[in-house]
Amino acid sequence: RYGKYLNLLKEHAENGLCFVLMNCEKFLKQQQRTVVSPLCCLQERYAGYDWFASSVFLIMSGDAEKTLMFLQRFSRLLVSAFLWLPRLHISMHLPITTVESGIHPVYFCSAHHIEMLLKAELPLVFSAFHMSGFTPSQICLQWITQCFWNYMDWSEICHYIAICIFLGPDYQIYMCISVFRHLQQDILKHTEA
Repeated sequence: RYGKYLNLLKEHAENGLCFVLMNCEKFLKQQQRTVVSPLCCLQERYAGYDWFASSVFLIMSGDAEKTLMFLQRFSRLLVSAFLWLPRLHISMHLPITTVESGIHPVYFCSAHHIEMLLKAELPLVFSAFHMSGFTPSQICLQWITQCFWNYMDWSEICHYIAICIFLGPDYQIYMCISVFRHLQQDILKHTEA
């Protein structure tokens, strides 16, 4: 629906998207290991909806073959671990202790840096989160998981993906900090209320 609303997709594009998502699931399952764990998140063989694959599908104007070719090549790059979160779900490329923790590596790789930069760059926003009992990294993980869908306009989402691919995964952290900077007045207003 979003792709049709943006006039990026033609009629019956949902068939192409289903094709892409099913092939991504098969492709990613080949890179997964078997884990015996009581954690619910590790009992599922697939890590929820694939927002990144959907974003690439829209960027490719609904061309399923081109999308799959891009994703297979993209999976060889380090930055894919940070942008395409389902790629590392119970992945054989991670140490078993990391997989068994049930915490995605993006969370513990990026969370510390987000918290550290937010404390240095926007101390009032950092304090507001501290007082609320939420961590900014939890919100950032939600944004990153969904490729900023429902938070940014489509052109900004495309810029986010392109910036992270071309300039490196640390720009993911800078993007989160810039969104917090943009929302600073609203965050402080809600903290007072």
